[in-house]
Amino acid sequence: MKQPQQSSGGAGAVLRALAPPPALCGFLLLLALIFTASYAVGAASGPVAPGMHGPGTSGSGGSDQEDTGDVGDMGNMGGTDMRHGSGG
Repeated sequence: MKQPQQSSGGAGAVLRALAPPPALCGFLLLLALIFTASYAVGAASGPVAPGMHGPGTSGSGGSDQEDTGDVGDMGNMGGTDMRHGSGG
């Protein structure tokens, strides 16, 4: 009686054992597609607030002065710095 031969498969079996499951690959591909689509929509919609500028751009015609905004009749508000996004 003949016994079935078992093929070791060599490198192919090792690569299949080390490869991530297909579900994980599909999930990562879907995640990348969603990120790309959301980035494209965000870039197309522009800034979310008036007066926002990207890094390195100037909204006042190229001057190097920082835009402090207009606080109107609010005065100094007790010494509180009213600039947003000052980073410190």
